[in-house]
Amino acid sequence: MLDSIALFADNLLGQVTDPRKRLFVAYLISATVIGLWLLRRHQHSHPFRALFSKRVWWSPSARADYLVLLINQGLVLLLSPLLLGRVAVATVVYLWLQELFDGQFSTLDIPAPWLALIFTLVLFLLDDASRYLLHRYMHTWPVLWAFHQVHHSARTMTPLTVYRVHPLESVLYILRSALVQGLVTALFVFAFGAQISLIEVLGASLFVFMFNLVGSNLRHSHIPFAYPGWLENWLISPFQHQLHHSSAAAHHNVNYGATLAIWDRLGRSLCRSKDQARPRFGLSRRDHANAHSLRELYIKPVSQAVSLLPAVGALYRRRNSEQSHVWLDKNKITRIRSRA
Repeated sequence: MLDSIALFADNLLGQVTDPRKRLFVAYLISATVIGLWLLRRHQHSHPFRALFSKRVWWSPSARADYLVLLINQGLVLLLSPLLLGRVAVATVVYLWLQELFDGQFSTLDIPAPWLALIFTLVLFLLDDASRYLLHRYMHTWPVLWAFHQVHHSARTMTPLTVYRVHPLESVLYILRSALVQGLVTALFVFAFGAQISLIEVLGASLFVFMFNLVGSNLRHSHIPFAYPGWLENWLISPFQHQLHHSSAAAHHNVNYGATLAIWDRLGRSLCRSKDQARPRFGLSRRDHANAHSLRELYIKPVSQAVSLLPAVGALYRRRNSEQSHVWLDKNKITRIRSRA
């Protein structure tokens, strides 16, 4: 029992001491500095008070975020031994490649610094692309939206809102990460031998470290930190992600990207921050009763997903019978949002 409590405490503390985590203390400090600078730039008389407003940080929505973080950390610790890991994926893929080429493939010779750069870049690009795809499916597949709406039900946002997710969504993202990282690792080990490594800063991938250091924690905040228009064509700014959390119907299907904006450009879902008003967050303009209760955040998504299964099954049966794909249009998703 004491060992479990110690493991839980270590895992929780790791959220602010591990550079691979979004809440690493250096990232929080950089976001604070940028937020205060923005508020001063807009001539706010009390920038510190505005940044750490009690109305935001101790709202019913924020308090639910803190509770969900604690509960989910415990659940992940319980489930992690049962989930597919990166090493397992890499091992299976590597052995499959060995069998496919019957051991006749000769490893390629690339200088170590270039190999590290290529490996770091490829892993970053595929990881970011897979995040975009899964996030988009979370919005466009009604059964997945039933769970993802937990994240979008936040009415006020703080950096801890990033952890306001249903446990099933957490499992899907853990599996996504294991598959992508395991696949890329196996391919590089097979092609270039065992001497591969990431370019890291304090143990975090170079690109992850840079992204988090330049204010990523303001994505879930009330500070509208926008990039210049040309840069928002390539990188998702914090304000663009805030638009993604908007309760306005026009923003329900925009800015799915985590870091790069190119995926949204390709998917025609990019929305730049220029001429956009500061959004109201949440599923709708007004909260309904007990919107931030544990029942709403944990139980309701499961019951809603189960209730949608017959309709989804009917759509797929219809698709198969007609031999054509039936796309779920945005109006259907909007109606599901409004009923949430």
